[in-house]
Amino acid sequence: MFKKFFILTIAIIISLTTVGCSDVANKKEEVTSENLPNVKTQDWKESSLFESNGYTMIGEEGRLGFIYDDSEVTRFYPNKVQKYMWHFWGNEKEFNGGLKVIATHETGGEPITVLEGLSLGGPNNGADHHVPSNMSLPKSGMWKLDAYIGNKLFGSIFVKVYEK
Repeated sequence: MFKKFFILTIAIIISLTTVGCSDVANKKEEVTSENLPNVKTQDWKESSLFESNGYTMIGEEGRLGFIYDDSEVTRFYPNKVQKYMWHFWGNEKEFNGGLKVIATHETGGEPITVLEGLSLGGPNNGADHHVPSNMSLPKSGMWKLDAYIGNKLFGSIFVKVYEK
């Protein structure tokens, strides 16, 4: 476990030193709360865990996910910043632009931007693209994380934020 954690930490450090900001000057459509998927029609259960190249991830296998094994170390807790490595699989045409993640709580309310302007790195852990991130969510309960690449919805991941 320590070896995987050490390798992941080194990979994140290397990725952070090579990842630049995305070009926001060429935005065609701004991502806003008005054009987010409808909250009420979603199935609010935590996304599935899956394996990719020896890492456990949460998300949609073969589409998107981030390293997460539902352990005390990787779980979400209110306002606790954690490191997560996102992974994406898909057609190269879908990867035109930076990553933006908008989170919506199961009870509604105003969506919050969790990540914005992250440039995608190359292949990693079996995925076509990856990007390291630091994320936190403000309160306990179920959250939907809508991942946009170049202002197009790429996919959604449902996560649980535990009580402290």
